Amino acid sequence: MALTRYSGMQENMPNTFSAMLDRFFNESVNSRGFSGFTPHVDACETEHGYEIEAALPGVKKEDISIDFQEGRLTITGERKLEKNEENRRYHMLETQYGAFSRTFYLPDNVNPDKISAEFRDGILLVNVPKDEKKTMKRQINIASGETREVKSEKKKEKTLSENGATK
Repeated sequence: MALTRYSGMQENMPNTFSAMLDRFFNESVNSRGFSGFTPHVDACETEHGYEIEAALPGVKKEDISIDFQEGRLTITGERKLEKNEENRRYHMLETQYGAFSRTFYLPDNVNPDKISAEFRDGILLVNVPKDEKKTMKRQINIASGETREVKSEKKKEKTLSENGATK
C-alpha cells in the first residue's frame, strides 16, 4: 500500500467556479435522477419469530406485494415519480424512484400461514412467526442394538409356537 500526501482538495474537484456550477447542474440532475430505488431494511429475530421493517417513503400500499414461497419472503413494489412540471426546473433530484424487489431467505422453522404485514407512515412491518412445533425441544430415546435383537428372537419364538413348531 502506498502512502500519498493529502492536499485537502479532491482530485476531481472543479478548478473554477464556472466548472463547479456546470458540474452541479449537469451531473446532479442527469446521472442521479433515476438510478433505481432500493428500500432500506432492518431485520431481526425475536423469541417468537422474525421481524422485517422496510422504509418505503412515498410508496402507496396498493403498490406493494409480499410473497412467500419455498422459504423465500419477497417484497416487491414501485415508487412512482409524480412530477409536476409547472413552473419547475429541477436543479437536483436525489430521491430514488422505480420498481424494487427485496428477497429474504428464512429458516425452516417459520409458520408461513401466520405471516402478517402492516403498512403505516411509510414503514412496512412484516412479522414472520416461528412454528412452535418445529422449534419445540424434544428428547429422543436411544434404543440399544441388544434390545432390538431380543425383541426379534421373542417374535420368532411366538410365531413358531403359534404355528405349532418346536425349537
